[in-house]
Amino acid sequence: MEEEKPQQNDKNASAFPAGRVKKMVKLDGEIDKVSSEALFLISLSTDLFLEFLAEKSMEVAVQKKRKIIKLDHLRSAARKHQPTHDFLLDSLPIPSRPSVPDSTAQIKSRRPVEKPLPPGARRIDAFFSKSADVAE
Repeated sequence: MEEEKPQQNDKNASAFPAGRVKKMVKLDGEIDKVSSEALFLISLSTDLFLEFLAEKSMEVAVQKKRKIIKLDHLRSAARKHQPTHDFLLDSLPIPSRPSVPDSTAQIKSRRPVEKPLPPGARRIDAFFSKSADVAE
């Protein structure tokens, strides 16, 4: 009897849902409609690119004798491949190197940083707090 193995490299499937990819493509204001074939090719291309980038990042991590791939490894892999370097490297955050902080910097770093809210949004704690308009 032959055991049925699941096909891991099914050419008709992508790891990305078509609806999600379509939403991301439509974020570009110049695009109104996207064909299903284009969505399929974008999804497969993204799969291949991420596989390539993960393999190259793994090679860098192995060269540096590390077991975990970090942002530095990803940046090094992107730097070594010119087409990837041209469009991706500027988007990757620059890792910050820890410096020796003074005592006031340590106190400031313990406080959470308030991020600005997008228009029309409010913080969740405002939803649960009593408003001043409600009479007790």
